[in-house]
Amino acid sequence: MFKFTKHFSTKSTPQREPIPGSNQAPNSAGGYAWQLDDWARLDRFLILGSEGGTFYVAERELTQDNAACVARCIAADGIRTIARIVDISVSGRAPKNDPAIFSLAMAAKLGDEATRKAAYAAMPKVCRIGTHLMHFAEYAQGFGGWGRGMRRAIGAWFNAKPASELAFQLAKYQSRDGWSNRDLLRLAHPRAASPSHDRLFAWAVKGELAEAAKDDPALELLVAMEQLKQTSDVLAGAKLIRDKKLPRECAPTEWLKCPEVWDALLAAMPMTAMIRNLATMTRVGLVTQTSPATNHVVAQLRDQERLKKARVHPIAVLAALTTYKSGAGARGSGTWQPVAKIVDALDAAFYASFGAVEASGKRMLLALDVSGSMTCGSVSGVVGLTPRVASAAMSLVTAATERDHAFVAFTAAASGHGGTWGGGVPGITTLSISPRQRLDDVVREIEKLPMGGTDCALPMIWAEKHRVDVDTFVIYTDNETWAGSVHPAQALRSYRNARGIPAKLVVVGMTSNGFSVADPNDAGMIDVVGFDASTPPVIADFARA
Repeated sequence: MFKFTKHFSTKSTPQREPIPGSNQAPNSAGGYAWQLDDWARLDRFLILGSEGGTFYVAERELTQDNAACVARCIAADGIRTIARIVDISVSGRAPKNDPAIFSLAMAAKLGDEATRKAAYAAMPKVCRIGTHLMHFAEYAQGFGGWGRGMRRAIGAWFNAKPASELAFQLAKYQSRDGWSNRDLLRLAHPRAASPSHDRLFAWAVKGELAEAAKDDPALELLVAMEQLKQTSDVLAGAKLIRDKKLPRECAPTEWLKCPEVWDALLAAMPMTAMIRNLATMTRVGLVTQTSPATNHVVAQLRDQERLKKARVHPIAVLAALTTYKSGAGARGSGTWQPVAKIVDALDAAFYASFGAVEASGKRMLLALDVSGSMTCGSVSGVVGLTPRVASAAMSLVTAATERDHAFVAFTAAASGHGGTWGGGVPGITTLSISPRQRLDDVVREIEKLPMGGTDCALPMIWAEKHRVDVDTFVIYTDNETWAGSVHPAQALRSYRNARGIPAKLVVVGMTSNGFSVADPNDAGMIDVVGFDASTPPVIADFARA
């Protein structure tokens, strides 16, 4: 008998060929996977961005592909697109706000009249601080000039803020991306909403405070800022910073080497700024093993409510942890001696930043793609935070919640003939890691694992071969699978039949490409976005359903 099914089968198809009867498309690695619809890809872009590109796709091409997707969404339903942008930005699900600002600028310039109007109306929700507003201006400049809608929206942004809050914004965010508040105000030319706003606009444009400003309570911060410029005594300046709650940007650059100044800044420093400046405060000697400043920082990092209120994203904490623990900056030459209490507090803050997750109570296999393609690029542009490292960190959040879990890492041999069936380099490595281990230690362990080709079917094949009972497979991957003799969806169905378990598959996409190994026509498979702060509860809910 001639074995026709050896060459054509819906149960076992090489990953370099599409499953017969499916609508799979070629991925960037030469394998086949399902293409995400534009709305799912929009989510990936808004959360993960395209900075750094991927192993297979350069940053420019990946950005262009995602921008084309945003444009299609705007054309299909501009109001829905803007609602999605606002939801992801306001909820703090994304590590960086830049993709949301860029997408909103596209909608404001490329959408129809209703879309443009809605985009400008949504601008204050997405562009919450001065830096965001300047980003918006720069992005919008790439799609058109300053029309009436743009001028009106920018002017309204300044006028809508209470004068005292606007004073803080003008002082802290004076210029970004080649733009300044002076540029924005001169182009928008808004009519001031109040006498206080008028004085603030005059200061931002002319650099001078009117005499009446000294008696205006709303301008107290700017008056103090001007006083600080005239102060030569560091201790007197530090007292002024503390008393008037001046931000770091108001302090003279040469003073930022003094622990007294950082101690004054720390008193009212926002959470995200505190996390970002931990290394500097340690380097100047403010944060030590026994200093009161260290106790203050630790208390802040362990306060889950403050983390939530400040919209601190897990990636911000992870980036701070990996950089701070290393004792050296990724881009600069500065070094410091890490303080153990701070490292421990950052580790705890990482888990807390995801919020509360209710356990599903299901048996989970957490499978980490450690193939070569996962080592290239960076998640949200964070130096050193590759998809491989980020997936290990994110999987620990689910592991900390789910009692019945196991870890494996998978990769096929570079030739495509490895894995559990074809000899060569073994495809599965069981991992003895625990959320009780410190996060940076786990990341270091993952980084040591050997690399190879991508075969996302391996976790299911391994579980079937070794008779491991699994209710939900959670695969953290870039979806660039190509090296296996069977597709992941086919391997899952084979596992279900062999074990008699209606097992589910959650695919956690770690890059903003347009592919998924989850079959959209199978209710037992789902694709979610990696490092979305809401992903762990989605995984638990799907497993539980």
